[in-house]
Amino acid sequence: MCRLFALTSTEPVSPMVAINALNVMKEGHDGSGVGLYLSGLSGPFAEHPEYPILSGIFTEKGLKRLDGIMDDLGFRPFHSVSIIKSSPPAGTPRRGVYLARAYEPPKAWADMPEAERTAQLVQTRVAIRQQGEAERDMMAFSFWPGVVMIKEVGDPLTVGEYLGLDRPDLHARRILCQGRQNTNYAINLYACHPFFIEGVCTMTNGENTAFIPIREYLSSRNVPGYTGYQSDSEVFTHIMHFTHYKLGLPVEAYKHVITPLSDAEMAGHPDQDMLARLKVLCRKMIIDGPNCVIGCLPDGTMFMVQDRKKLRPGVVGGKPGMYAFSSELCGLDAAIPDRDKTLDFQPMHLDTAYVRPECQEVTICSQLQALPRQR
Repeated sequence: MCRLFALTSTEPVSPMVAINALNVMKEGHDGSGVGLYLSGLSGPFAEHPEYPILSGIFTEKGLKRLDGIMDDLGFRPFHSVSIIKSSPPAGTPRRGVYLARAYEPPKAWADMPEAERTAQLVQTRVAIRQQGEAERDMMAFSFWPGVVMIKEVGDPLTVGEYLGLDRPDLHARRILCQGRQNTNYAINLYACHPFFIEGVCTMTNGENTAFIPIREYLSSRNVPGYTGYQSDSEVFTHIMHFTHYKLGLPVEAYKHVITPLSDAEMAGHPDQDMLARLKVLCRKMIIDGPNCVIGCLPDGTMFMVQDRKKLRPGVVGGKPGMYAFSSELCGLDAAIPDRDKTLDFQPMHLDTAYVRPECQEVTICSQLQALPRQR
């Protein structure tokens, strides 16, 4: 198993807070890798929150190719965090440049519909990834306003210190951190959680034995970002994206897509007719296997859900201004020791636990409750 830790805060926090929380859960993960999602950034990245940020790893040749690609598309560099290291710790490959670069969009974007702009961001990131895989010189993890993603092989704490992730430019209000390279497949940083598409990010502790039929269904939806699938957990991100963007449903509905109620549980439900139709429509996205999923939505809402059998650990707790989602209590204790521990909550198989970006409270929603009315 791996371990997960996520933090949502009204004030920017160092990524090392999350990595240190992972470190105290070290007995639960193998220390083979680390992945980070950062949003609500501080410093220069916050000066123009509408500017997309490209996150990835590039060789010297790849960086030159990237400059040419972005210049041809009309993107102009605004601010970069470039991390260049020559002597990696044991277990971590030697790379080129770890890059997070914000770009001023092309002038034509000023009159472009938002849907077209977001589609171009996804298509650009996918194109860079595909070209990089062909030449093995570029890896692109995200290309989105206000988001930085970092992935690497090796012990999370060692990698965090090696890359100097405590730097102020990378402090963030929302952090997702996972402590294991995906070892079910060949070592590939694209298989490392968290996964991201169009402002939606998730990470998972567990496995999804329904991966292949779900992947085939999502791949047939003709959505440019539904590609890659180096990990069976990436489909959780795309299912949430589908729920949010294609179905227009709130976070409370996600569980009804991945783990729908039985017919008996649905009988008499306030939304019975709608949920019955949703279950048929989304039957090819029903998951199977033990899973704890933690994620973040485009508006900054952070959430945790469990599979139907509740076979992976997970706990939510904190205080107004800062909340955390953790695989284990000890991770929560390390990050927010002064919280009221009597308010900690461990979501069960019907629950969705979430915290809005204002970070004032944990909200718990059961699948047996009525869904919120959409405006």
